[in-house]
Amino acid sequence: MSEKSLSAEALKGTEFARDTLSYYDVCKTRATPPDNQETQTSEKSVTHLGEPPDGGLTAWLVVVAANLVLFSTFGLCNSWGVFQAYYEENLLRHTSPSAIAWIGSVQYALVYLPALVTGRLFDLGYFKIPCFAASCVLVMCTFLIAECTQYLQFFLVQGLGIGVCCGIIVGPALIVVSHWFYRKRGLAVSLTAIGASCGSTVFPVVAQSLIPLIGFKWTVRVFGFILIATLGMGNMLLKRRLPPVDVRGGLFNLEVFRNAAYSIFCISGILAFLGLYTELTYISVSATAIGVSKDFSFYILAIANASSTFGRVSAGLITDKVGALNTMAAFTAVAGIMTFAWPFAKNETQLIVISCLYGFSTGGFLALFTVAALAMGKIEDAGRRVGMFMSLAALGAIAGPPISGAISTASGGFAEAGYYAGGIIMCAVVLLLLARYLHLGRLRGKC
Repeated sequence: MSEKSLSAEALKGTEFARDTLSYYDVCKTRATPPDNQETQTSEKSVTHLGEPPDGGLTAWLVVVAANLVLFSTFGLCNSWGVFQAYYEENLLRHTSPSAIAWIGSVQYALVYLPALVTGRLFDLGYFKIPCFAASCVLVMCTFLIAECTQYLQFFLVQGLGIGVCCGIIVGPALIVVSHWFYRKRGLAVSLTAIGASCGSTVFPVVAQSLIPLIGFKWTVRVFGFILIATLGMGNMLLKRRLPPVDVRGGLFNLEVFRNAAYSIFCISGILAFLGLYTELTYISVSATAIGVSKDFSFYILAIANASSTFGRVSAGLITDKVGALNTMAAFTAVAGIMTFAWPFAKNETQLIVISCLYGFSTGGFLALFTVAALAMGKIEDAGRRVGMFMSLAALGAIAGPPISGAISTASGGFAEAGYYAGGIIMCAVVLLLLARYLHLGRLRGKC
């Protein structure tokens, strides 16, 4: 459908009306500037406006590209549990587990924290160059991990360096998919998130297989070569559909928080991330504590991450029918229950079952927070709105694992850490339900 065929009357009553008409107004404003202002809007940019295609070769190639980007970024970051266990036993064995966990938590947080800036830059049209530059630095930092020997070096390279670079790449990669889908947005975003699950599965398995054969240094270098291939393809295929829009409000738009549903949703994100990464960080360590072999303990994390693949796809299919917040609340509640249960696993079989259910449920939350944030405003400032949520959620990600590590160290086990993290996650579920009620205005319905 071309832009010329769109009209307010034709779109009235359709699902696309709000997003499409807002862009129609932007196009009209740019096409007819004041007499003393020259227009720079080209005919090419106008043809990009209109309803999303919800499919087609280009749209699905963007999904593939975003998958490759998330495979690289989230795959490397979500494999931190492997590094945590290896550092505790080898390279940093004289450093406390809580201090080591700060490397991973900073890395987790920085995946989300820069989204405030990158989301705003995406709205303004700065997309390709930041992603490419961050990809190059990310590859370099990965190779540098092999040369690190001291705690501060690991913190700077793996915590700060990799975290910031992943944060610059991840936000725009998630947002750009929404340019190409509307009716199938939940499914498209969840399919995009499969890349994160696959990467989070592949990297731990590769590490477990290669470290005994070629050593830690060359294993990390293999990671670097994998990133060169996946990030290279991702940067070539990622493409935005809609033209840049400079909406009012600046970098951090406080007016958005007048929407009570969005404000509560952001608070729920902070609490969820306070608890969700605890089990992913310490599950390999807890496995060895109950007698699981060190060789197999690395695979526990891979099993959890592989299960999240099915959770992400299932959540995407469900959310297009019942709504993102409904689906997120249900999946997050299961994650909270599994966090309570995790420290009480007594053998390998029980731990595998818990890790599968936990991975499945966390996959639903991580796949859908973008969809929920997008639904709480207009599409033209989607980057800023998603970025604000991700940056606030990062506050929880940075503090969660170290707090859990300190609790487990003080108590001599993981039961208290499980109570803490599970309780925080269940509080997030309550806030998700409250945000759902405020957004929908009633107890029942798709939301």
